Amino acid sequence: MESNPFAVLSLIVAPAILTNASSVLIMSTSNRLARGVDRSRELSKQLEETQNFDAPEPQRRLRELAATGDRALLILQALRSFYVALGAFASAAFVSLLGAVLAPAAIEHVVLLLEIAGVTAGLVAVSALVNGSILLLRETRIAVQVINERAATVRERVAAGKAVSDEVRHV
Repeated sequence: MESNPFAVLSLIVAPAILTNASSVLIMSTSNRLARGVDRSRELSKQLEETQNFDAPEPQRRLRELAATGDRALLILQALRSFYVALGAFASAAFVSLLGAVLAPAAIEHVVLLLEIAGVTAGLVAVSALVNGSILLLRETRIAVQVINERAATVRERVAAGKAVSDEVRHV
């Protein structure tokens, strides 16, 4: 008895799970993009109210605004990748289901083409998922750098305030 290469995929379990995972990634990435847009608006508003751009705080805000723009572009690229993954996983599921239906008809050349198309769609989907994840890692690295810069600024202010406070006590 000849084995049916579409038997397991015809259950649609793996593509369905991967399609669901892609959808969840799309939703969470869209949320990240929305938060980034909100932060960009807030920074822009603060900068519009600024009179002296030579001061350290507006300079930090300008750097953070630039980082927010870079992050938004990475998130947008990740979203594109996740949408490609979602479409490719759905295509793989459909092609696999079609192959499972046609396999008993013994149309070997059509079944072989569907096998190749299903595997290709699956590879495209996995590649897009990995690419989107890498892009999100890069975006996260930028976010952590911004947080570290802000924390350093706060530590410097606290240290400067403490030094002034100590000087006042000694007078």
